[in-house]
Amino acid sequence: MKIKKILVSQPKPATEKSPYYDIAERYGVEMVFRPFIKVESLSAKEFRQQKVSILDHTAVIFTSRHAIDHFFTLCGELRVTIPETMKYFCTSEQVALYIQKYVQYRKRKVFFGATGKFIDLLPAIVKHSSEKYLAPMSDVHTDEIKDLLDSKKIQHTEVVMYRTVSNDFTPEEKFDYDMLLFFSPAGISSLIKNFPNFEQKDIAIGCFGPTTAKAIKDAGLRLDLEAPTVEAPSMTAALDKFIAERNKD
Repeated sequence: MKIKKILVSQPKPATEKSPYYDIAERYGVEMVFRPFIKVESLSAKEFRQQKVSILDHTAVIFTSRHAIDHFFTLCGELRVTIPETMKYFCTSEQVALYIQKYVQYRKRKVFFGATGKFIDLLPAIVKHSSEKYLAPMSDVHTDEIKDLLDSKKIQHTEVVMYRTVSNDFTPEEKFDYDMLLFFSPAGISSLIKNFPNFEQKDIAIGCFGPTTAKAIKDAGLRLDLEAPTVEAPSMTAALDKFIAERNKD
């Protein structure tokens, strides 16, 4: 069956220059950007139950813009005033620049890694080993940060500040897609939650990353497209090849 309408389970791109729009124009397909999951802050009451004092720390580790948003949102709700001396350690320059949304960037001490991977930020943290670090996290996370900081004997506290929840579909929303694209196992969980009687039939399913691929297979679904590959290092490159093959005359 030809692909005519695709659900991309991510927010709509901020620019019209997205490769998704190029694919839509090239093959005459409709792209619908509709996340299956959303991120929400913990309440002040939920945060307090962890018995963590933000002001006991002298530095904060940010791994995403979500972490920044929810850190400062909670600080506002808790009426915590962040001191001028607070240092920020970010996994990438893009994340670091986002801090400007909440504080005057040039007045703060901000450090960031080159690749977006936490291990590449670690040398900067080790250089400031006397700081007491706070690491805001999602309710679903790995122990990578904890293990690496422990290995360098860095004083730190991991604290949950936000969580991933299902972004439920309304009865009015049509679900008439020829293809679904997923980027996290949580997206698969949301699909099953929203449509417990979901039957894949001719609907193609694609994903990015091995953990998402595993979640799709574990759910008993057919995986038609998996990225990244050597030939297609991005989801859009893989999708381009897939549609070209599926929709050829």
